[in-house]
Amino acid sequence: MRAGIALGANLGDRLRSLTVARARIFALSEVTPPLLCSSVYETEPVEVEPGADKFLNAVVEIGYAGSPQELLQELKKIEAVLGRSPEHRPNESRTIDLDLLYHGARVVDEPQLQLPHPRIHLRGFVLHPLAEIRPNLVLPGQTRTIDELNEESAHGPSVVRSILQW
Repeated sequence: MRAGIALGANLGDRLRSLTVARARIFALSEVTPPLLCSSVYETEPVEVEPGADKFLNAVVEIGYAGSPQELLQELKKIEAVLGRSPEHRPNESRTIDLDLLYHGARVVDEPQLQLPHPRIHLRGFVLHPLAEIRPNLVLPGQTRTIDELNEESAHGPSVVRSILQW
């Protein structure tokens, strides 16, 4: 099953955090190829405390043989290794943020996991990098492709491609 994961960081060595997180995701035992990776984008902070630093964001897509709940638990472990506490409050700056965006065509509505991610269509910092690697993807509950949703998000906060190869 193909799974999309958004990576973001706005504290510390942001690029290192993304690079280490990507390597750990790709090394998970249930991960299968192909492994897709967007460029890195620098983005204005959205829904965080005033005065927060800019984020670096990217999206990866992997094959994943386990359940989305298992993948989410693995992502939480990676966040912890990279310095994000499980008690980290929402909407605060962070060393790493890993969001499971989708897991195939599964629709999940649980307290800890909603798939596809309920705000993906509103977030240019996710849509820009995802459109780079999966422009024709149509998520469950949507009628438009990621590329079409991305075009509509062009009027939001600044999202600038920063690093092509990382």
